[in-house]
Amino acid sequence: MLRDTLTILSRRFSWGQFATLAALLVCAGGMLAFAAIMDEALEGGTHAFDETLLRALRNPGDLSDPLGPFWLEIMMRDYTSLGSHAVLLLIGAVALGYIVMLRKWLSATLLTVSFGGGMALNSLLKLGFDRPRPDLVAHLVEVHTASFPSGHAMLSATCYLTLGTLLAGVTHHRRLKAYILGIAIGLTLLVGSSRVYLGVHWPTDVLAGWCLGAAWAMGCWLVLRARLARHQRRRRLHPPGEGHGPG
Repeated sequence: MLRDTLTILSRRFSWGQFATLAALLVCAGGMLAFAAIMDEALEGGTHAFDETLLRALRNPGDLSDPLGPFWLEIMMRDYTSLGSHAVLLLIGAVALGYIVMLRKWLSATLLTVSFGGGMALNSLLKLGFDRPRPDLVAHLVEVHTASFPSGHAMLSATCYLTLGTLLAGVTHHRRLKAYILGIAIGLTLLVGSSRVYLGVHWPTDVLAGWCLGAAWAMGCWLVLRARLARHQRRRRLHPPGEGHGPG
């Protein structure tokens, strides 16, 4: 009975509707969660949580020594580079070039606004909050900027989730959509987790970065989807004959 009901609902509820609802929930939930974390962090209410988790990832007798074999530390240093400005800008430039060659102008605009806006927003927030980096454990990679929110966590969420939604939108197979979005989410979680493991961020820095990055990416995607829907309505009201239009 339940299975039949779910089947009927899934037929009536298209993937597009599901994706839009999920994006709205992520956007709203991410903003609310970021605000809550920010409020607690500013009041010092997250200190115990942050300190406990950072200590849990280190050798109790030597806080400069992370848990696990040495190869794990090397892997985490490599993984954390997937959220660096240099790598994300390279990935973004390659993706943008491909989209421009396809003449998908709205998608190109989304990518530019999502990446560029995300980086600018993160820089402004770091300057505004100016939270010091953790001094509880040794830093296993070099850092130069403020701590809150984590740039690697926020920008990897922005980058990979934006690209994930764009790629998922061009395939009609639900398994492929789920796979693409799963990879995007997995990369985002991996990059953020590496920052805590390497001791360069408080855990709440990363949580805040994930929340805000996901909210920003989904907000940009919702704007793109609204513009595409508006364009399609115009084409129905005014049949073609005036170019290809944005994609």
